[in-house]
Amino acid sequence: MKNHFLTHRLVLFIAVLLLIPISDCKSVYAQRSADSITLPDTDEGLAGLGPIRRYDWFKNLWNEKRKAWATRTQADQNSVVFLGDSITQGWGEDMGKSFPGLKVANRGISGDTTRGMLLRLRKDVLDLNPKGIVMLMGTNDLEEGADATVVSKNIDLMLSEIQKFNSKIPVTLCRVFPASATKKRPAQQIKDINEAIANVAKNYPQVTMLDTWTLFANEQGDAKEAEFPDLLHPNQAGYAKWASAIRPILATQGLIETEPDTFTLEPGFVSLTNGKDLSGWRLAESKSSPAQEDLEGKSSTSDGRYVAIQNRIVVTTPAEGRRIQQLYTKKEFPGDFVLKLEFRATPNADSGVFIRQPQLQCRDYPLAGPYKNLKNYRPGDWNELIVTVKDNVAHCTCNGEVIEEALKLPATGPIGLEGDHGQMEYRRIRISAKP
Repeated sequence: MKNHFLTHRLVLFIAVLLLIPISDCKSVYAQRSADSITLPDTDEGLAGLGPIRRYDWFKNLWNEKRKAWATRTQADQNSVVFLGDSITQGWGEDMGKSFPGLKVANRGISGDTTRGMLLRLRKDVLDLNPKGIVMLMGTNDLEEGADATVVSKNIDLMLSEIQKFNSKIPVTLCRVFPASATKKRPAQQIKDINEAIANVAKNYPQVTMLDTWTLFANEQGDAKEAEFPDLLHPNQAGYAKWASAIRPILATQGLIETEPDTFTLEPGFVSLTNGKDLSGWRLAESKSSPAQEDLEGKSSTSDGRYVAIQNRIVVTTPAEGRRIQQLYTKKEFPGDFVLKLEFRATPNADSGVFIRQPQLQCRDYPLAGPYKNLKNYRPGDWNELIVTVKDNVAHCTCNGEVIEEALKLPATGPIGLEGDHGQMEYRRIRISAKP
């Protein structure tokens, strides 16, 4: 009787399995692997594409790291989580103290691939209910022979999971750093990956792409030994540059620099912003903005490209990579005057300041030009522009260095801020009529 009962149960179990679609079986298997801390023994049924490393050293590191992190799930709640491989792991548990006052959690595992990160996304990242996520991944996939399609597909799956979990979590997706063909990471293959993941990222409004490839690449598209001694991992100088690139994005996401900028106007100057919204400005007509939008009392343009944040006007990174737009003052400024402002650019960002009508190029000068040899420029930090207009000719300096000796201007016109690619911020925009 007992054997008959067991046989009946076995037959019933097999029948149920046969009724479950294969895709559902894979989904159940993937769910189980995502709930597991230890590295699955095989790839079968796992989500994603491409390689998962199983060298002894990697398996031991994976299990050791994840077991330790599991004990910190509650302590690390509401952190900004950094997800990545050895480059992220090597930054240290507190990200080298690069973000004072910000609660961070380092979830980098040396040697990990994008598929491995996909498998641990839930427990290592989403279970922390992160305030923000910073992602850098893909270089190890190349070493294992995977291509841009594999990397971008896995990142797409990760971003989809993040979006389902909470579509408001800001995600900073860093372009894969340059390396070297000697490390099985040729420049062109890294470029292909970066193009592919940018095409994926544009489908997720919560994602900001950060051009960390141009930040580090030499003229051949490879890593520089001064910042990557082994042509793969950054040294202290490299990490400092990475942190400087990330900070402006975290500020725009409301994760750092949450207090308004305090600044006292010099005698004779008036501010061109009220510090709260975009009143006094207008969005110029363009292909992406056919109407001249009324911005009175609004903190943002309808497309979110121009945003007033903590006494700054931020030109955000466009999802499609590049979008040319202009924001102008409603008021025009004839006669002689002095215009002062400060700007901060993410790597390779491109913008401009319109003076009546001509544009003064305002960019991440060392990478985007045209003034690549400035000695006083501060990457990732605030830089001061002073424009002195006399007899319809502008003399322009950046941090005291002359960038335009005699820029010819029309007799009158507004002040404008352009957006092209990358993120640009402007603050302390003020003007004084010369006596």
